[in-house]
Amino acid sequence: MRISFIIPAYNEEQRLPACLEAVERELHRTPSDAEVIVVNNASTDRTGELARGYPWVRVVDEPKKGLVRARHAGLMAATGELIANIDSDTMLPEGWLATVLREFARDEKLAALSGPFIYYDLPPLQRASVRVFYFFGYLSHLVNHHIFRAGAMLQGGNFIVRRTHLEQAGGFDTSIEFYGEDTDVARRVSKVGKVKWTFRLPMYASGRRLAHEGVIMTGLRYAGNYLHTLLRGRPLTKTYTDIREDVV
Repeated sequence: MRISFIIPAYNEEQRLPACLEAVERELHRTPSDAEVIVVNNASTDRTGELARGYPWVRVVDEPKKGLVRARHAGLMAATGELIANIDSDTMLPEGWLATVLREFARDEKLAALSGPFIYYDLPPLQRASVRVFYFFGYLSHLVNHHIFRAGAMLQGGNFIVRRTHLEQAGGFDTSIEFYGEDTDVARRVSKVGKVKWTFRLPMYASGRRLAHEGVIMTGLRYAGNYLHTLLRGRPLTKTYTDIREDVV
């Protein structure tokens, strides 16, 4: 199976190199049929130029800003059957790719796979709080997906979806700006295939949003949008703040 890494990037010249270098290391550990696509999403810094400096990276320019629009642009350019949606401030840990390929190879009904973030730059207490959030999210996933058949949980920035299932479910909803985009995909894809959440597929990610907006407030906002998207089909929060290194 060919796997396409889709990496949306808006003004991420500081974080993108670490992300791409982590992908490159993982591809060397687990040789596979893979492509890496960076979607330069209306950046005003050197994001696009920087990404083009990697000869094994394909850059797609999406001039209309928006996370889901960027994911959609990447999907349209991708040629793989597996679509790996990661973020430009994430880093693949060792074994991530091997786990993904193994899970999809052994279950043809698996439509999507996801795991948690490890916020490497947050203090221990805040990381512990995040683990509590994931625990309750996982319980919700088990109940909704396996009992009520009403949805599932995916972690935006750390989810892989089989292209055929995603297209069958209607693709990405580009009317969604930010919050709820992962739950929307999970809700629709779960109707056409199996969605698996596993703590054996962690992803290193920056906790800059949690540090800037507060762990509790951020957690409540994500939880509210998760539930609203799951029950009503649309996210509750329409606006969001871009958190970059120059935001204080």
